[in-house]
Amino acid sequence: MSDTAGYVLGQSDRAARRLDVQDRHLAGPSEKLLDELHLRPTDRVVELGCGPGGFSRRILRRLGAGGVLVGVDASPGLLDQARGFLANAGPATFEPVAADVAALGPWLDGADVVVGRAVLHHVPMAEFVVGRLRTRLRPGTRVGFVEPDFRAPLARIGYLEATGHAEVAPLRVFGTAINQLYQARRISPAVGATLGAAMAAAGFRRVRAEFSELPSDESVIENIAMIYDELRGALAELGILSAAEVDEQQRLLKTVTTPLPAVWGVHRVAAEA
Repeated sequence: MSDTAGYVLGQSDRAARRLDVQDRHLAGPSEKLLDELHLRPTDRVVELGCGPGGFSRRILRRLGAGGVLVGVDASPGLLDQARGFLANAGPATFEPVAADVAALGPWLDGADVVVGRAVLHHVPMAEFVVGRLRTRLRPGTRVGFVEPDFRAPLARIGYLEATGHAEVAPLRVFGTAINQLYQARRISPAVGATLGAAMAAAGFRRVRAEFSELPSDESVIENIAMIYDELRGALAELGILSAAEVDEQQRLLKTVTTPLPAVWGVHRVAAEA
């Protein structure tokens, strides 16, 4: 992730386990993005913000012995986890790079494909990075992102709570807290919503964008509870939720019954340089 402002969520072993749960949530949009990018066995793929390797594993499954995946992340700890996790993921070569993705370093040279999943919403003013990215790529380079949206689904939650559905209150509290945290860090909780337009404005060609919601099933509720664990200190420090309030929200999450409305969704955007 970009170290310009620091990764909002944690980088611990528990964080890696949460990201594994998140990978299962994002399986559908992730595979659809890779389908759209038409990965070839010998492609050189650069992944921005690879983390512990959940999305990386999906990429490596599509590459052959001549393929290379360059995984870029600012966290040496997450890169170490990725090395171990991807050791037997496929015949392609995995090259970890410790770097700020926003710096757009020489690791981009020769890329056939550039991808990122849940990375741009951790980069301040990510649109500038998107614009500069085009200048670093060869014409025809395939580019794709999957980015979460923590804002649009709040409209339905707000409507439901206002019309008597008290069971959605924990989702409203979480959605509000995550948005306030991102805003305090001067990063966007919904950069994906305008990413297609931003890439078109930067001159990318054949821009395709699609939004889909992630149902709030048991695994999503579990993920929210783990996010609270990671963000407990930051939420209290910023005056968003006290430690006691986090405890109460985690308790309430254990009592909710699914199905519940989506508390977040994802934007899938693919294009060519």
